[in-house]
Amino acid sequence: MTQAQFELAVERYIDAPPETVYKIWTERLEEWWAPKPWTTQIIENDLRPGGRSAMIMSGPDGDTSPMEGVILEVIPNQSIVFTNAFTAGWIPQTPFMVGFFSFTREGTGTRYRAGARHWDEATQKQHEAMGFTQGWAIVAGQLAELAEAEATRAG
Repeated sequence: MTQAQFELAVERYIDAPPETVYKIWTERLEEWWAPKPWTTQIIENDLRPGGRSAMIMSGPDGDTSPMEGVILEVIPNQSIVFTNAFTAGWIPQTPFMVGFFSFTREGTGTRYRAGARHWDEATQKQHEAMGFTQGWAIVAGQLAELAEAEATRAG
């Protein structure tokens, strides 16, 4: 995936095959999506083009951050792309980003790349100021921990 003009991304090597990382990403999203001690409640995660992606992240002090969007592309074990420019049924809403996740085989593991592409520099800078790099790196670590444990169990 090439770098876009207003893109933020994190990368991490995960010592588990892409199939395992993808499985954890898709099946155990609530366990790793938000930086702990935040939690995630999945409302719907219909992993097909046009499918609804809706969740609520909740903080320990009662703060909530609802997210609503649609899935744009899913290539099993390789990539997932979504946007919050629409809600289910292609209802436009104020866009913030296109999110992407790639799972690329690297040796016996996976090069995981997660990022967000923004419509303009102001939105990109806003996302940076919200703690994009730190937050997305933390959740990549949480994903890695689960996937590596799963790979070890599968042995």
